[in-house]
Amino acid sequence: MKHLITGGSGFLGNLIARRLYERGEDVKILDIWEDPTRPPEIEFINCDICDRTGVAKAMEGIDIVHHNVALVPLTKSGNKFWEVNVEGSKIAAEEAVKAGVKSFIHMSSSALFGEAECPITNDTPTKAVEIYGRAKLAGELAVREICDQGGLPLIVIRPRTILGEGRLGIFQILFEWIQEGKNVYVIGSGNVKFQFVHAHDLMDAYLLALDLGQPGIYNVGTDRFGTLREGLEHLIEYAGTKSQVKSLPTGLTIGTLQLLDWMGLSPLAPWHYLTYHKEFYFDVDPLLKLGWKPKYSNDEMFRESYDWFQKNYNQLQAEKAGSAHRRPVKEKLLWVLKQLS
Repeated sequence: MKHLITGGSGFLGNLIARRLYERGEDVKILDIWEDPTRPPEIEFINCDICDRTGVAKAMEGIDIVHHNVALVPLTKSGNKFWEVNVEGSKIAAEEAVKAGVKSFIHMSSSALFGEAECPITNDTPTKAVEIYGRAKLAGELAVREICDQGGLPLIVIRPRTILGEGRLGIFQILFEWIQEGKNVYVIGSGNVKFQFVHAHDLMDAYLLALDLGQPGIYNVGTDRFGTLREGLEHLIEYAGTKSQVKSLPTGLTIGTLQLLDWMGLSPLAPWHYLTYHKEFYFDVDPLLKLGWKPKYSNDEMFRESYDWFQKNYNQLQAEKAGSAHRRPVKEKLLWVLKQLS
């Protein structure tokens, strides 16, 4: 089978490309940044997802399209979220239909739900609360409409927040503060059930859906998790540092972070400070019934990610990886809070 992975140099796209390559599949990557560690057998196509002509050419002879291109919250891309995450997704789906591909897999986001009653199922109403989530929701809805009208089988993957080896982004700040024995903070009590997913567990669910060839929406998260505060406390205990988890007042903190965000003084995006004090977890029973079994609990994936961070951080700082979820993040004004911790 011939596969095209849009956004194949990013954190998830890279994992998908390598998993398929290891299975002996014919794999091509479409991205605007080339990962220097890419196996040479995986073809790289330098193309912007909004370049319809280039996307159409890349689709020629492809059996399955894996659409992963997206600007993530950390990029704080404003109107570009709509351009890439909505219009780019529409171009990918429309050109896939025209090319006669056999299946389209769309990487969506849990940000579609914003604040939702848990556990979240496929029947839970979507309610995005910030610009990134609204763009991801519009992009998913557009792709579903295009594929439905074009008779193209569609699989939609909605992952919870992802951890695992190589995952930095906002977690780099958390891990660095814990490593240095600084206090870490939650908005409100932190005593809310909060689910993550390990990248490899996500890939197992992804490939299961692919192999089953069963169109539909798949919500993916670990089946073993506790509260956000518990997860952070367990990680600090594992790290063996003097860090403590401290609570911040909800209203004042969100208001302050909104102001700092508007002023460009905080690395945190609205998706972070508007939702991370809320309970958030998927019902994964439908996946479990299909035979999927996640290997990692929240605690296990936190420990692995932290160990990888400690081992590789200096090298990653020097390399400055091109993907937002694969590179360190500047603390900006949070540095002041760190010094006071």
